[in-house]
Amino acid sequence: MKDLARISAGHPFRGKIIESRGSGVVAVQMKDASVLDNVNWAECIETEPTGHRNDYLQIGDILVAARGSHNYAVLIDATLTVIGKQAIAAPQFFIVRVAKNKILPEYLCWFLNQPPCQRYFNLNAEGTLTKAIKRSALDEMPIVVPSMARQHTIVGLTHTLQQELRLIEQLRRNNEQMQAAIANQLAADLLPKPVTAKQYR
Repeated sequence: MKDLARISAGHPFRGKIIESRGSGVVAVQMKDASVLDNVNWAECIETEPTGHRNDYLQIGDILVAARGSHNYAVLIDATLTVIGKQAIAAPQFFIVRVAKNKILPEYLCWFLNQPPCQRYFNLNAEGTLTKAIKRSALDEMPIVVPSMARQHTIVGLTHTLQQELRLIEQLRRNNEQMQAAIANQLAADLLPKPVTAKQYR
C-alpha cells in the first residue's frame, strides 16, 4: 500500500467531537459512513477543528475504519462538493490518498472491502475488547494492481451492483412501511371507539 498511496490519521480531536454550527467544517464519524452509501453528509455535524488545518478531505480520498470488528473502506466522492463545506475525518479513520497515476481510488476502495483484505485486517488487528489496525499494518498491506482498463471495468461493475443494492434496500424499506401501516390500521380497528357527547343525549 505504501508504494501506492499516502496514509495519514484522522483529525486529532481531543475527546468528544463537539458540534459547532456555522463553522463551515463537518466531521465524518464512523456512524456517518457505510460501504454501500459512502458518506451520509446530512448526518455529519459541523465542528471546530483543533490544531493544524491541513487535513481537509479531498475527492478521491479513502477512509479506512481503523477500529472495530469491521475495517471497512469508504470513498470520498464528488458529493463532497455539494455540501459547500470543508470536511475532516474523525480519528477512528485512516485517510488513504492514492497516487492517481498508479491506481484508481474507486478500485482501491473496492479492493479494501474484499475478502483478501478483510482477512488481512483480521490477522493484523490488535487489542482485546476493541480491535484496531496500526498504520504500519496498513502500509504493508499487499494490493493487487491490475491494468487500468481492468480497474475501470471493475469500478463500472461495482457501481452497477451498488445501484441494484440501493434499489433492493429501498424496496425492503417500502415493504416494511406498508406492513407497519396495515398492522397499525388493524390494531386501530380493535380499539374501542371514543364516546362522543351525542351518545349521551
